[in-house]
Amino acid sequence: MNHSVRGVLFALLGFALFSTHDAIIKHLGGSYSAFQIIFFRTLMSFPVVTVMLMRDRTDANLIPKHPWWIALRICSDMTAGAGAFYAFSVLPLAQVYAMLFASPLLITVLAIPILGERVRLRRGIAVITGLVGVLIVLRPGAEPIGLGHIAAMISALGGATSSIISRKIGQEERSAVILLYPMMANFLVMGALMPVVYLPMPVIDLGGMALIALFAILAGLCMIAAYRTAEAMMVAPMQYSQIIWAALYGYLFFGERIDATTALGIAVIVASGLYIVFRESRATVSENRPALNIRARPDTGPAARFPSLFSRGRARP
Repeated sequence: MNHSVRGVLFALLGFALFSTHDAIIKHLGGSYSAFQIIFFRTLMSFPVVTVMLMRDRTDANLIPKHPWWIALRICSDMTAGAGAFYAFSVLPLAQVYAMLFASPLLITVLAIPILGERVRLRRGIAVITGLVGVLIVLRPGAEPIGLGHIAAMISALGGATSSIISRKIGQEERSAVILLYPMMANFLVMGALMPVVYLPMPVIDLGGMALIALFAILAGLCMIAAYRTAEAMMVAPMQYSQIIWAALYGYLFFGERIDATTALGIAVIVASGLYIVFRESRATVSENRPALNIRARPDTGPAARFPSLFSRGRARP
């Protein structure tokens, strides 16, 4: 088995685990607030993440070199996590994924002011086309747009912003700094909200919280392996396999069906995203290649979304 095939298989497994993680969030979101789920996921991720960070023998401290960018990334990560967790709890899985799939399009737009990237006509048209696909899914005027839709779009924007910042400062900041600060902020802020939103959990739901943390970490490790084994051009498109899992889990466990309009919107978003990825794979097209070289999945919380930190050329150790 060659490296590219192995990398694609790692990516497919990683995104399958992420999708399972999201389905559990949706199940628990019917009983608990997004803040409580994020708090326990972060809490239960700390032991494994701490062990991984202890293996980093770099002679350096944890003081950020770019504190303002780190602060903005913390806010972006927390916004992305809370928005996605809430959206998964109130919307069909496929609709949430459709809006999160807009993140590569937003990355392309944000790369202009933050990375100094030039977006030429064809990529600009692809971005506009993808955003039209989002409007097809949302159907403004025909269907009411609720807080869940707004939360999903805010999550996509937060994830795109976080990814762009990781790309901008990743060569100078330690991976431990980029990973640990958002986790600590999530733990402290969500912990402060616990007296307001906390509901007692039976053992089975605590087990579900633990599974969310475990699947996030395992999926993150799969994505590390994917990016180390295959080119980003091969790995990035695999994110769209999540729509298959969304359709399957939605149908089996939540009684959800993808209607024709949603399917059309998803197809438009995926087509535009794939166009951007494959166009950026041409070295002569873009120097930075933001949508291709950042992360293949928007954040739904900072814990263990490792691809943006540890894939090749992303962040120094």
